[in-house]
Amino acid sequence: MKRIVILGGGESGAGAAVLAHVKGMDVFLSDMGHIAPKYKELLDKYNIAWEEGHHTEEKILNADEIIKSPGIPLTAPLIVKAQQAGIPIISEIEYAGRYTNSKMVCITGSNGKTTTTMLTHHIFTKAGLDTGLAGNVGNSLALQVAVDPHDYYVIELSSFQLDNMYDFKADVAVLLNITPDHLDRYDHKMENYAAAKFRIMQNMTAADSFIYWQDDPITAAHMEHAQCGAQLMPFTAVEPKGQCAARLQAGVVTFDAAGKQWSIDRDRLALKGVHNLYNSMAAGLSATIMGIDPEVIKQALADFQAVEHRLEFVRTLDGVNWINDSKATNVNSTWYALDSMTQPVVLILGGKDKGNDYTEIEQLVKDKVRALVCMGVDNTKLHAFFDGKVPVVEDARSIQECVDKCRALASEGMTVLLSPCCASFDLFKSYEDRGRQFKQCVNNLK
Repeated sequence: MKRIVILGGGESGAGAAVLAHVKGMDVFLSDMGHIAPKYKELLDKYNIAWEEGHHTEEKILNADEIIKSPGIPLTAPLIVKAQQAGIPIISEIEYAGRYTNSKMVCITGSNGKTTTTMLTHHIFTKAGLDTGLAGNVGNSLALQVAVDPHDYYVIELSSFQLDNMYDFKADVAVLLNITPDHLDRYDHKMENYAAAKFRIMQNMTAADSFIYWQDDPITAAHMEHAQCGAQLMPFTAVEPKGQCAARLQAGVVTFDAAGKQWSIDRDRLALKGVHNLYNSMAAGLSATIMGIDPEVIKQALADFQAVEHRLEFVRTLDGVNWINDSKATNVNSTWYALDSMTQPVVLILGGKDKGNDYTEIEQLVKDKVRALVCMGVDNTKLHAFFDGKVPVVEDARSIQECVDKCRALASEGMTVLLSPCCASFDLFKSYEDRGRQFKQCVNNLK
């Protein structure tokens, strides 16, 4: 009996364990931290052996194959030992892909992938297709394949998930953009991070489609020497460089793919801002390629509700708009948020810095930000860059202090924008925890 060891007991790990068990494997799951109660219940339901708070090496290094959580770096000591022992290490997505022939729409990018994934799933569901939502959103792909299979899957993939995918193949792959992020995981080399993103196109054939933003400079540079067997489907919002599968001209978005050409007025799109235009183009192209009726796509693009924590409107109080963009964990995400602002801004930045270069947002901050509140354990780098460039720069060590200071600094006709540029792990459990605490504090204001 093949022995499968799962490292990490979160959504992907627990799902992979269930799939391996259902397929008759000898399964063991180990998590150095604590496993959430719902995942313990799932593992116990299937009588899967597990441990938490430590790794028992003799129970791990006898594996025939290891399925690794995306959050565990390849440099972790136990992973290094497993590699030295010649044990194959794969991702949950790679493992799940072995046991399904369903159509796969896979979406990656430094920014916008959650919104695009949710929007694509919304279109497919509205079209009546049996579609699962997986990857960084929805439920584990492996768990769905094991107990709740679907005809189609829309999957959000991070670079971490792509790192350990080898034979998996997307039917439609979407690469939205590549901007500096997680460089600490890639030897602080942009080319390594970009190479991880481009793994999304591996194994694709002429029957598949690769959708990408033509005007992204890093993507364009890599496309010059990329080996891709799929049909190329670029999209653009400027003058096209050759034939584009989706483009914006005179306020109209036109799609031309899979033998169909159709258009929608940009003003009809539910998601506003230039970043969301690209997200809508990518989702619309994916749906067109999969044969969905353009009229259904138009309706879905027009009635989609925004993703939580991504430019999410919270409330208006005393003429001040409060916006939760906690999902902006890198500089480029915050650039898009600021670019979409039409009112003077009180901006909240801060958290765990991942090697950020704030130059990208410098001009937008100078043009639009009237006050900056730095919310983090250590705000030294933010002060070094922004002091003197914004009229007011203040510190906050908690979400309540931050919201109180923002209320004092904002006046009628302004927007308070939480778009931190940074990861959340200095003060919060996650960006979701940060966003929800922010919304709770804002909604408690009288």
